[in-house]
Amino acid sequence: MEASPVQLNDIALFVEVAKRKSFSQAARALDMPTSTLSRRINELERAIGLRLINRNTRRLDLTEAGAAYMRRCQGLIDEARLAHEQLLSLSGGPSGNLRVSMPFSLAIWLLPETINDFTERYPEVECEFDLSMMTASDAQGTPFDVVLRFGRETDYPLASTDNGNGSPIPAISGAVVQELVSLDNYLYASDRYLERYGEPQTPGDLTQHQCLRTTIDEAHSHWTLHNGTVSERIPVRGHLAANNMSIAGTLAGLDLAITRMPHCQALDPIIKRNSLRRVLPGWTVDPISIYVVYPSSIQPAKTRAFMDFIRPKLGPALT
Repeated sequence: MEASPVQLNDIALFVEVAKRKSFSQAARALDMPTSTLSRRINELERAIGLRLINRNTRRLDLTEAGAAYMRRCQGLIDEARLAHEQLLSLSGGPSGNLRVSMPFSLAIWLLPETINDFTERYPEVECEFDLSMMTASDAQGTPFDVVLRFGRETDYPLASTDNGNGSPIPAISGAVVQELVSLDNYLYASDRYLERYGEPQTPGDLTQHQCLRTTIDEAHSHWTLHNGTVSERIPVRGHLAANNMSIAGTLAGLDLAITRMPHCQALDPIIKRNSLRRVLPGWTVDPISIYVVYPSSIQPAKTRAFMDFIRPKLGPALT
């Protein structure tokens, strides 16, 4: 019996559903009714003669056949989209809706200084910014073209960056992770806090101070400080925690604690506004990096244009 013909558009729809693991999210990204999308996937399964997706009221999972089909098809669809965009770029510049997710702290440093210049250079690109704190591991299921996050390499398990030449290796999920810049971390406090509680002279003195942590748990209750080749891991405590660096600066400016902040020009206004000065100036805390997560190893023209534009800004602005 001859197999029914498979439409390339239906394969593209399947890839969108598989990436997001949700019919409703894929339908929103594709701007089509969920019922239509579900019907098209059903038609694809009938044409292939295999079930690709297990559906229930709570979750969506790929079957073994669906996972294998996804691995083979995603690259083909990405290549087709890239070829389409390259053809369009011959008659004009990058265009379309660019969806970027980044932390609020990074947004208030980066966007005011760069977004006006970017939109003037690329007027056909419409930028949509999401400032929610989605975790990096959620990136593979989101509709974003670019996900920017602070963190360490161990925070980003979706892809490896070590293949012998420093270039990223896509994980099976298709997501790619790159480190953009590594920032030194320093300790800051207000003059009034230091006048009230004394200024620490050694890393060990921090055990007697209020220290503003990222979260109040054991994993974030130690700071590792470095002075040349010397490192000390210090237990710290405090009544407050905040995972937003701008809020951390504000709380430190209210004389409540000693806080960690990356050393960068973009943070100077926060430091000056809150009358903060560096504590233990001979020491740095573990550095923090800015990472980018792409949903695919193939980047459309609008994504490449945005990253090529902001990458040099992250150098002089944030180091």
